[in-house]
Amino acid sequence: MAPTVPSIFGRGSGKGSSDDIDFRITGQEMQFVEIELDPGESAVAEAGSMMFKDPQVHMDSVLGDGSAAPGGFFGRLATAGKRLLTGESLFMTVFTHQGQGKARVAFAAPYPGTIIPFKLSDYGGQLVAQRDAFLCAAKGVTIGIHFQRKIMTGLFGGEGFIMQRMEGDGYCFVHVGGCVIERDLAPGEELHVDTGCVAAMTPSVEFDIVRAGSIKSMVFGGEGVFFAQLKGPGKVWIQSLPFSRLAGRVLANAGPTGGTGEGGILGTVLGGDRS
Repeated sequence: MAPTVPSIFGRGSGKGSSDDIDFRITGQEMQFVEIELDPGESAVAEAGSMMFKDPQVHMDSVLGDGSAAPGGFFGRLATAGKRLLTGESLFMTVFTHQGQGKARVAFAAPYPGTIIPFKLSDYGGQLVAQRDAFLCAAKGVTIGIHFQRKIMTGLFGGEGFIMQRMEGDGYCFVHVGGCVIERDLAPGEELHVDTGCVAAMTPSVEFDIVRAGSIKSMVFGGEGVFFAQLKGPGKVWIQSLPFSRLAGRVLANAGPTGGTGEGGILGTVLGGDRS
């Protein structure tokens, strides 16, 4: 299948405990990632994210994140409980190549944005991301939770008290809204970001909140009461279009007085022309 837009390619290193996958990310505003599996290799993904697969790729739903959780059933149950806290399903889907030669499976982004590939071994084996950011990964990557220990940061930091933590040495794929930029923060260097635009960061980055200027700025500036304060050392990834901002614009134009007349945009889309 020949892509119609430029693609991003990646290949595994052949080292590590996670399955060594090759991949290609295709698309611009609505991207998908196509993973190439060797016989016996597996990829794990959120339920409902699959776009297509070859027939020799077997699909199975598992409790938890699909990793070999210690403690048998109770270990998997604890992993599933952590996923529930981050707003995800108790189950994940494992796609395993059970045939010969190469086989492919693809996963699509749920809304306009960017799919970022992370080789976790390049980031010390850990990555922290916003809730619902995880899309798929090589089998062996663990998806857990990261708690914000400061009460004020949890309440007003835009990400809540709980974020996603991905651990392992293989590839994982994170989806964020709009386009994304990467910033490398030196020790002690600070960056102020809109609270909803923090997409991902390495665990060494300190995440706090800072007041957004004067009272007048907080009330009339349109940027909220607090900014996210990120302090290095470490890397941060910033998204240009948080899903909450996109959803807010849609809802603002979906009511009886919004958009294009009766019922707004959603009324036009769902109800059609009622004249």
